[in-house]
Amino acid sequence: MTDIIGDLAWRGLIAVSTDQDELRTSLGAGQVTFYGGFDPTAASLHIGNLVLLLTMRRLQLAGHRPIGLVGGATGLIGDPSGKSAERVLNPPEVVAGWVKHIGDQVSRFLDFEPGPAAALLVSNLDWTEGLSALAFLRDIGKHFPVNQMLSRETVRARLESGGISYTEFSYQILQANDFLELNRRYGCTLQIGGSDQWGNLVSGVDLIRRVTGESVHALATPLITRPDGTKYGKSEGDAIWLSPELMSPYAFHQFWLNRSDAEVPGLLKVFTFRARAEIEALEREIAERPAARTAQRVLADDLTTLVHGADETARATAAARALFGQGELRDIDEATLAAAIAEVPHATVGRLGPPVTDLMALAGIVPSQSAARRAIDGGGAYLNNAKVTDIDAVPGECDLLRGRFLVLRRGKRFVGGIEVTR
Repeated sequence: MTDIIGDLAWRGLIAVSTDQDELRTSLGAGQVTFYGGFDPTAASLHIGNLVLLLTMRRLQLAGHRPIGLVGGATGLIGDPSGKSAERVLNPPEVVAGWVKHIGDQVSRFLDFEPGPAAALLVSNLDWTEGLSALAFLRDIGKHFPVNQMLSRETVRARLESGGISYTEFSYQILQANDFLELNRRYGCTLQIGGSDQWGNLVSGVDLIRRVTGESVHALATPLITRPDGTKYGKSEGDAIWLSPELMSPYAFHQFWLNRSDAEVPGLLKVFTFRARAEIEALEREIAERPAARTAQRVLADDLTTLVHGADETARATAAARALFGQGELRDIDEATLAAAIAEVPHATVGRLGPPVTDLMALAGIVPSQSAARRAIDGGGAYLNNAKVTDIDAVPGECDLLRGRFLVLRRGKRFVGGIEVTR
């Protein structure tokens, strides 16, 4: 056992917790079984969920036993936390499909190999589906003072903004019951979640104390935000998904590669398993050689490898280099090339025929056809990384990459793409 609380605190991963000294003592005294929950509100997890997953992995590496809970039941209700209006209830069959996808994703980040700290994966539908309304009210609901439930920040905010349904009001009871069930079944004594979940987390702590008399713990990680305080996440309409179907590995890699110098040190602490000395060395590198963007590359490579694997990281890196003239474009596989072109200014045409000057303007890397002609005259125009010398040049079939793409570049920095749809 290590001082995992000290490490989490240094990484900025503790927003709030129950008595931290007691929690540190408990974690240092022997193995603790803990859990984190993931509701199936979409077909994939995103980087907000990844904060929790990696925190769980850190605790597991410190010798503790994780339980990944997928909300097969709570996903049918919807957590009001962080929401200003009532959620739309998804059909049960849709939620069931998402449970499978999310369970698969959770399984990739925790270690399930047999051993004392082997992870478990559970669904709260297993103990909630057969629970009658009468049993729920008699055995669970009686332990929840309404005045305490109304005092939760999420509930108060919703009441002030227009109201909350009994369905969502009851969510905190369902989540608290999950903690009680896991405590009974597996001896779980710690729940971790995001700071917007704090009211739900302490509801579980209170319920276990009222039912069993046992003292258990809760720990909340902070919401990860940009330097201006805005969230990286789906509520801002720019979710960074973990599924390659919803966000390509290339786009995922580019997202991290494009983080600002101010963001990177904190992101390295939260999202990588680099040691303190390594991260501090990268911080010095940012200060001394910011143009090298070494820390951004480490962040992007580590995270893409963690989420998508080393092969996808290599493909993303090779594609990015080739796009800017430092590699062979024809070596890039079709899916990666399509993803790379989607991340730069691009356009589609129905057939071959327009000259390079028209295509450069259409792709948006020059303001006009005359500007494209000047770029060609000045030796700064490229088609698939080959310099264009003829002002009237027209791409042919042999120029198409993977049978449908063209990559255009002006100078070293301005890259665009064309897809021929025919």
